[in-house]
Amino acid sequence: MGVSRITALSCSDFVEVLASKEPVPGGGGASALVGAIGMALGNMTASLTVGKEKYADVEDEVVALKRKADALQDRLIKLVARDAEVFAPLVRAYRLPTDTEARRRHKAEIMEACLRRCCAVPLEIMKCCCEAIDLCERFSAIGAAIAISDVGCGATCLRAALEAASLNVFINTASMADRTQAETTNAQANQMLKTHVARANAIFGDVASRFK
Repeated sequence: MGVSRITALSCSDFVEVLASKEPVPGGGGASALVGAIGMALGNMTASLTVGKEKYADVEDEVVALKRKADALQDRLIKLVARDAEVFAPLVRAYRLPTDTEARRRHKAEIMEACLRRCCAVPLEIMKCCCEAIDLCERFSAIGAAIAISDVGCGATCLRAALEAASLNVFINTASMADRTQAETTNAQANQMLKTHVARANAIFGDVASRFK
C-alpha cells in the first residue's frame, strides 16, 4: 500500500486494508481519521449555525471557530498519511541484522530515531484532538440546537481518537532506550488524557442530558 494513496481510499477500501496484514494504515492512522471525523461532526454544527438569524449574535465567533475546525480537519487527515510514513522505516529497522557489534549499534541508533518519529505523530494527533474537543465544547454552548447531537457525537469520536492515539505513543516509548525522553513523552500524553477525556465526557453528558 503506497502511503500517498491511503487518504484517497474509499471508506470500504480503507477498512479492508486496515483489517489486512498490511503494516499501514494502523492504529495511529485510524486514530487520526476518527479524530478528523469527530472534528467534522462538530464543524457540521458550525455550518448549520452560520447564517441563521436566531444565532446572529454569535455568528462572528462561530465563523472564526469554524476556520480553526477546518484547519484541524485538514491536519488530522494529513496525519493519517504521516503516521504511515514514519512507521514504514521502523518496520525496516526491526529487520536490520545484528550479527556483529557494529551492526547491533547501527540498528539501535536507527531504531531509536524511528521510535522518536513514531511517538511524535500520535502525540501530534492527540494535540489536534484536544484542540478539537475544545472547539466542540464551545459549539455545544452556542451552536444550533438542531445539530447539538452532532457535537456530542463529535466529542465522543474525538475522545476515542485521543485515547487510541495515546496507545500508539505508549507502545513506542516502551521500546525507547532514552528513558528520560520516553518518560517526558509519556507525561505529555498522560496530561492530555487527564484533561481532555474528562472534557469530552462532559460534552457528551451535557448533550445527552438535553434529550431527557
